[in-house]
Amino acid sequence: MNFDVQAVPSPSYVVDEKLLIANLEKLKYVIDQTGCKILLAQKGFSLFEVYPLIGQYLHGVTSSGLFEARLGFEEMGKEVHTYAPAFHEDEFEEILRYSDHLVFNSFAQWRQFKSRVQEQEKSIECGIRINPEYSEIEVDMYNPCFAYSRFGVTLENFEADELEGIHGLHFHTMCEQNSDTLWRTIQIIDEEFGPYLQKMKWINFGGGHHITRPDYDLKTLIRSIRFMQHKYQLDVYLEPGEAVALNTGFLVATVLDIMHNGMPIAILDTSASCHMPDVLEMPYRPEIVGAGIPGEKAHTYRLGGPTCLAGDVIGDYSFDQPLKPGDRLVFCDMAHYSMVKNNTFNGVNLPSIVLHTANNEINVVKQFDYKDFKQRLS
Repeated sequence: MNFDVQAVPSPSYVVDEKLLIANLEKLKYVIDQTGCKILLAQKGFSLFEVYPLIGQYLHGVTSSGLFEARLGFEEMGKEVHTYAPAFHEDEFEEILRYSDHLVFNSFAQWRQFKSRVQEQEKSIECGIRINPEYSEIEVDMYNPCFAYSRFGVTLENFEADELEGIHGLHFHTMCEQNSDTLWRTIQIIDEEFGPYLQKMKWINFGGGHHITRPDYDLKTLIRSIRFMQHKYQLDVYLEPGEAVALNTGFLVATVLDIMHNGMPIAILDTSASCHMPDVLEMPYRPEIVGAGIPGEKAHTYRLGGPTCLAGDVIGDYSFDQPLKPGDRLVFCDMAHYSMVKNNTFNGVNLPSIVLHTANNEINVVKQFDYKDFKQRLS
């Protein structure tokens, strides 16, 4: 963190452009070494203020439906890949307008929309999402291949006679994992779906690749990509969201009050429930600049948000000095799965969005107010 925390609104998400560029350079290295195509998964990071920058490195975006497809089309203007567990009939014409690739979750969906895709003047490449029934994710909530998953076609249900017009296969089986997991996964896919891959133009490895993590094994990723390229002459796509923005963002918060109930408690202007919901959903404990685990430093506090939810607790942290109202705290790695998932429960305002530019300037991109809260409701 190299920006002045007093120079930004509180609360605010601050994305550091230099850190973002460093991630993009690593992704571009993979592209240059393999010739693969890497797309931004907008479900993880949708700060379109930096889409022109991201578009200088990556090939486009992936979308989970109409609104994300339109956002990527309008703000980045490169490839737009769209997948949904099921497409809405009344949205499909507009989705066609914005998309270059469509991935269907089932052969029933493919049959339903096939003729409408093929009637388009522009060429739209279509794919089927497969479920290899193999994943190393331990938490079912984040495992696309857990029992009775609604994502993708299993080998047992694969309809080989429905592949006319299908250009590729897509799988997504990973979450925050290293490339050794990917290598084991594609061996399963090779064994199970190899006969169908021979008929394809491309394969999409999905997301969950922690490519920009310091300990990530790039060599095994490159080997995995080349395996599919060389064995089946396939174009290879990857669609990380988290890896694009990993460790590039911060959430600046302010202490509003200090109280005691068995231990010191600090009430912040920032809510786990509203502003960093993954803290409660995963759950996990975000790092704070200069703070430690409970008891590590002289003063330990429980940090809570300003909502009426009893469980709106961020966690327990220790500090060198006592906290007091007005102190600023900086939460780390808050660019991905924060802005895209936040909410205004209890009428709590959304954090401002700030870009700390490569020129060390503070650019307040967006501030929210009562209108943003009210207009969501009626």
